[in-house]
Amino acid sequence: MRFSRILAFLIFAIFASSCGSKRKVVTTKKEEQRNQDREVVTNRQDSPERPVSRPGTYSYSVESYISEFAPLAQEEMRLYRIPASITLAQGILESGAGNGDLTRRANNHFGIKCHDWEGERVYHDDDKRGECFRKYKHARYSFRDHSLFLTGRGRYAELFDLDADDYKGWAKGLRKAGYATDRKYPDKLISLIERYELYRYDSEILGSPNRRYSEVTENTRDARESHVVQKGDTLYSIAKRYNTTVENIKRNNGLNGNTISIGQVLNIK
Repeated sequence: MRFSRILAFLIFAIFASSCGSKRKVVTTKKEEQRNQDREVVTNRQDSPERPVSRPGTYSYSVESYISEFAPLAQEEMRLYRIPASITLAQGILESGAGNGDLTRRANNHFGIKCHDWEGERVYHDDDKRGECFRKYKHARYSFRDHSLFLTGRGRYAELFDLDADDYKGWAKGLRKAGYATDRKYPDKLISLIERYELYRYDSEILGSPNRRYSEVTENTRDARESHVVQKGDTLYSIAKRYNTTVENIKRNNGLNGNTISIGQVLNIK
């Protein structure tokens, strides 16, 4: 009887040990699988070979804008007799040197609204909320449409009677014809043309120096400055940078308040 008890105890011990071993093996396999899964997820997220694309983070300076788009402006001058200097200055001003929201979203460099447009369009707050603007697949189509816009409307006809290097006449004539309501619009264009010597691109097409630029003195050229608003800029920080006052900047740009936007070109004197 005593021997049977011992035998029964040994059989139970062996059986219990066997079951425990099986449970242990199963648990280990599950843990290994979870560890492998975590490793795969970690490698997929943190791999340096998978950079995150962040559209809309590029930034133009005025100089890089001129370098990229001067050839387009010159081509339009060859075909339509619109001074390249005027086209570039308008592009810089209207697009915030390529940094404006409308330009980034729609490749619209001149703020041309839909009117009788049948192509793609975007909606953007301007004089009113949600106004309709033309959208282009590439910047070159915006530059071409700008030329067609000016040549196809009778109110701009007098501009084409001016000499091709008369950027001052063009700047004043654009406002007179109703292209812009800002009374300082001509001064802003002329300031950009003379500060960045955009008249040189007219001269390359005409094959002769721009004779009107001789009227601008060195002091006047040095006094003319413009600033493209960057992220973090305030009127106060800009005024401090250029050793002027907030009120002067507001007056020079027709600002009623202190609100400025990224890509906006401010005229500083």
